[in-house]
Amino acid sequence: MDRNLNLIRYNIFQPFDKLCAFTTTKSTLPVKRVRYSNVPENKAKLSEALALEVGQMVYPDQTHSSNVAAIQEVPDAVISETDALVTNQAGLCLCVQTADCVPVLLFDPEAKVIAAVHAGWRGTVGGIVEKAVSKMTNNYGASAKNIVAAIGPSISPEIYEVGDEVVAAARKSIPNVETTLHKNGTGKFHFNLWEANRQLLLKSGVQAQNIEVFGACSFSEAEKYYSARREGIDTGRMVSGIMIL
Repeated sequence: MDRNLNLIRYNIFQPFDKLCAFTTTKSTLPVKRVRYSNVPENKAKLSEALALEVGQMVYPDQTHSSNVAAIQEVPDAVISETDALVTNQAGLCLCVQTADCVPVLLFDPEAKVIAAVHAGWRGTVGGIVEKAVSKMTNNYGASAKNIVAAIGPSISPEIYEVGDEVVAAARKSIPNVETTLHKNGTGKFHFNLWEANRQLLLKSGVQAQNIEVFGACSFSEAEKYYSARREGIDTGRMVSGIMIL
């Protein structure tokens, strides 16, 4: 399925041969400054490159919400105002798009349940990863202690300076929040989205050894990743997907 696509693959998922999990980069396909799911041609190119049918790749209409949808089949309509998808159905590739926000991919190898999560700061403080884990356990019988998680490329804590609104929201909602906030030399706060989502996964019962933080910065690595903060909101998007084979 890979076809030398310059896809990111996550070490945490390597033991599972009935799972496909990936994140695209700028060099995956020669598509610039357009979101994959908003342009049918781009969706077709990516699905063809992955040896999938277009309809197998399910994208929500992301709005920085903390809404999670359970998917049993290819939807007939747009999944509106949703930033995470969960399923136990083989052959459905759950996809989220990012360009500084955090993609989180989840898999319970025992219950055979997957989730794809888009977590910007609003989704993060809204507990979207917690809600995804809850949907996996409540709807499909997954167990948090069995879930394996990958936290993909996003803007790094060294770059991600935030305002008082974000700091206040983080302090209300993130466990061990001081591990996720630090001041720079000018007194402004930086927010660690990777650690915030890791802390929320730990709170949900996911085991520390089952969480991989990829650690690449979408802002700093301009040749590899799209960044809305660096390039503007209309830049391209990376696609992170996960599918049970």
